[in-house]
Amino acid sequence: MSILNVEHLTHGFGDRAIFEDVSFRLLKGEHIGLIGANGEGKSTFMNIITGKLQPDEGKIEWAKNVRVGYLDQHTVLEKGMTIGSVLKSAFDFLYDMEKEMNSIYESLAEADPEKMDELMEEAGTISDLLTLHDFYMIDAKVEEVARALGILDLGLERDVTELSGGQRTKVLMAKLLLEKPDILLLDEPTNYLDAEHIEWLKRYLNEYENAFILISHDIPFLNSVINLIYHMDNRKLERYVGDYDKFKEVYEMKKSQLEAAYNKQQQEIKDLKDFVARNKARVATRNMAMSRQKKLDKMDVIELAAEKPKPEFNFKEARTPGKYIFTTKDLVIGYDEPLTNPLTLEMERGSKIVLTGANGIGKTTLLKSILGLIKPLSGSAELGDYLEIGYFQSITTTCIEEIWQTFPGFTQYEVRSALAKCGLTTKHIESQVRVLSGGEQAKVRLCKLINKPTNILLLDEPTNHLDVDAKDELKRALKEYKGSILMVCHEPEFYEGLATETWDCSKWSKLIV
Repeated sequence: MSILNVEHLTHGFGDRAIFEDVSFRLLKGEHIGLIGANGEGKSTFMNIITGKLQPDEGKIEWAKNVRVGYLDQHTVLEKGMTIGSVLKSAFDFLYDMEKEMNSIYESLAEADPEKMDELMEEAGTISDLLTLHDFYMIDAKVEEVARALGILDLGLERDVTELSGGQRTKVLMAKLLLEKPDILLLDEPTNYLDAEHIEWLKRYLNEYENAFILISHDIPFLNSVINLIYHMDNRKLERYVGDYDKFKEVYEMKKSQLEAAYNKQQQEIKDLKDFVARNKARVATRNMAMSRQKKLDKMDVIELAAEKPKPEFNFKEARTPGKYIFTTKDLVIGYDEPLTNPLTLEMERGSKIVLTGANGIGKTTLLKSILGLIKPLSGSAELGDYLEIGYFQSITTTCIEEIWQTFPGFTQYEVRSALAKCGLTTKHIESQVRVLSGGEQAKVRLCKLINKPTNILLLDEPTNHLDVDAKDELKRALKEYKGSILMVCHEPEFYEGLATETWDCSKWSKLIV
């Protein structure tokens, strides 16, 4: 049974086409991985099928009464809402049914016998539906999912505005999973999850009987939960049966076959053109030349898609710093409340340290406290001598303006070349940052970092939203970097073979997470 039909979808931003005549059909129970390089339109596709964005052309048709759940990290959580109230709101439709049932019971007192039978039957139907949907086990279900995603210990009475970005995402995901919609739409759900919670989500999705569409650049996770791949590439959407590894195998084979057919056809075109040029003027061979010209005119010419620019990251290195990158003495970090016990730490020159641990325990706060961007609640953090710091942070303007602000001495050619090396095309380069995908924005941030000589890099989740090619290239560049690295990262497969030390921040935390 078809849950969703997308027909002849065409969409773009300005003169930048994202989709051209794309059609898509989702069947009940399909577990789909939606893949493609950064900027190919995966999140835009999600926004179009959920109605958040109107396509330029095409038809989006959902089956009747389908409940769609979308993990949207831009959902507004207002002050006064608790974690518990947000999670219980997943069952609002059941609470509404309960109200309706109670209202029926209240009206029984004034009903005549015939009307009473009718109302009792209606109330019984609603009661059966409530039982079917486990209405009387809501508290237990909320507690089970909250525990599995590591948010129960934060306190279900805690105000959601006090949560970190990662904790907030976990709350939204827990609410979505509790809703058990007919189709789940998940856009990079592992970005803010720790290893144990990724494992739980993996098990959950493997047992999920309904359909889901998953966008993820975390290939091991993707492979473990999906059975179909839809590949978004060059404004088209292609379907492949199997996991990502099977897709790669078939895709490379199709690509090789197309290239072989293209080369063969190009040779044929060259031979035909050559024959026409040599023989069209001669009376004896003019008819043969015209026949070959007709063949040329009718030929369905094979076109190869232009190769996408692969990112190239090479970090410039500044002078050698002093022996210690930073030292802390009895450092307590936090905002209104302390996040850690007193920390006495040191980082020596040449170290490549990864900070791990659950969301909200202060990994980003520690980076900012070391940099002096946030004042510690007590204790001290001292930076070493001769440091040239590169800090991976957010951006707001156009790509060109962003690089020019950082490197005012660059010519326009140098700015464009620097961005192109990071895998961004001319159309990306001229775009406002807000219309770029998360992965494209990350590439602009990396462009700022690699063009400035540094001897210490502070990186806060640098792999979030990056596609596979960019992630592989970033790992290569960081392994070759001779300077020091302090990085927050939740992907063990990324930092394995790169980190010299791993610091588990949960050991210092005052929070139970």
